[in-house]
Amino acid sequence: MSDLGITEIKAFLPSRDYALSQRFYQDLGFTRASEGGGVAYFHRGHASFLLGDFRPEGPLYLHLLVQDVEVWWQHVHGCAVARTYADQGVTLSAIEQQAWRMRDFVLTDPAGVVWRIGQNTD
Repeated sequence: MSDLGITEIKAFLPSRDYALSQRFYQDLGFTRASEGGGVAYFHRGHASFLLGDFRPEGPLYLHLLVQDVEVWWQHVHGCAVARTYADQGVTLSAIEQQAWRMRDFVLTDPAGVVWRIGQNTD
C-alpha cells in the first residue's frame, strides 16, 4: 500500500452559539489559532480540533486520553467553566473508575458535545 500522506486527524465540533463556544474553549485553556468562514482552529499542546458554526444533529462524544486524570480534573474545575456556563448546559462529573481499566470524568460543552477525559489504569 502506498503512503497516502495523512498528516493528522482532528475532530470537527459543532456549536449552538459559535461565539459562546469559542469563549468556553478559550476559558478552558485552549488557544484559538485562527478563525474565519465559520470555522475556528483550537489547540493545546499536541491536541487540536476545529469548531464549526453549525448546530449538532445529535450528541457527539470525544475521548481525550491524558497522563494524569486528577491534574486534568483539577484544571477543568479550576477554570470554573461548569459554573460559568451552567445555564448553557455545561456539566462536569466526578472522576470514576471504569470497568474498562480507565479512570475518567465527563465534561459536556455548551453544544452538548460530551468529552470523556481519562487515563489508563492497570
